[in-house]
Amino acid sequence: MKKNESGLDRIVRVAIGVTLITLYASGATTGWLAYLLLLLGGFLTITGAVGFSPLYALIKHLAKK
Repeated sequence: MKKNESGLDRIVRVAIGVTLITLYASGATTGWLAYLLLLLGGFLTITGAVGFSPLYALIKHLAKK
């Protein structure tokens, strides 16, 4: 996988992801919203740490057509 995120984008993704996971873990949110925040937070944290976003790759691929 080729990295497709800038350094700033990666930092922002990880910061937001960790914040969302913390909201879930602290019990600040409940129900389906808590699971949604956990899922989104995990996705942002992983993509920020790896430096590759599948969504960016898909948008780039669709823009070429």
